Amino acid sequence: MGDVTSDTGLSAIASRLDRLIALIERAVPAPRPPFDLDVADAFVWHAASASLQPVPRVNRVAMALLKGVDRVRDILVDNTERFARGLPANNVLLWGARGMGKSSLVKAAQAEVNRDPARLPGGHPVKLIEIHREDIDSLPELMSLLRGSERRVILFCDDLSFDNDDTSYKSLKAALDGGVEGRPDNVVFYATSNRRHLLPRDMMENERSTAINPHEAVEEKVSLSDRFGLWLGFHKCSQDDYLAMVHGYAAHFGLDVDQAELDRDALEWATTRGARSGRVAWQFITDLAGRLGVPIAG
Repeated sequence: MGDVTSDTGLSAIASRLDRLIALIERAVPAPRPPFDLDVADAFVWHAASASLQPVPRVNRVAMALLKGVDRVRDILVDNTERFARGLPANNVLLWGARGMGKSSLVKAAQAEVNRDPARLPGGHPVKLIEIHREDIDSLPELMSLLRGSERRVILFCDDLSFDNDDTSYKSLKAALDGGVEGRPDNVVFYATSNRRHLLPRDMMENERSTAINPHEAVEEKVSLSDRFGLWLGFHKCSQDDYLAMVHGYAAHFGLDVDQAELDRDALEWATTRGARSGRVAWQFITDLAGRLGVPIAG
């Protein structure tokens, strides 16, 4: 009889200990990331050391200077504003013609939503963390570290694409939409690429020709881009859009040039480059400002 009483007492103690442990676990706050996101508004992720390098001054172009991309600009800013306010927002793939301001638009969108801190929860600005293409397989680790942060973060990968025999795209798929935990609520992923499906066509065709089930092999590759809720396409600009970019830059930096001469030289510059784009317009303005002796900020 004494043994039964003793067993009952031990069971009661064990039960109370279990409840106490559960209470303690609920009281312990979520683990914070091993870095301080308040020291800067932008960072670069270094996978080898699992650390963030603060960026004191972001290389960005003012939103007003991005011409010819009005529709995609409005969509991206709207998505970013909703994310900044704690509302549902999509991962975004900005794809298409090179030099049309894809990466510039991402950085400008962050600056745009941070312009009025009163509109943000707690007045905290949205952070921008750039992850290099070669470190994309460490994305799940970075997301796990950010899960415990109170700050909202845009993870940004510029010029994202995958080559033959590159399997790191599987890490990206798992981080964006898969896994038990899923994407943290305080994180959204923006990427730029020249390819809509991120993988070269010959890679997908090779999968089709060698797989037992070609359709399923290609679907598995294409499903990567499906992880992005928004696809924003950038196309080659018209001559009018190109000249509007040149005019905008010239006015912004106070370059005193006759418009007819400006247009003629800008078009000649584009002809020698074999392309018209925002990047070509910026390169022309850089050259023009240098010849005029006018300093400009990148």
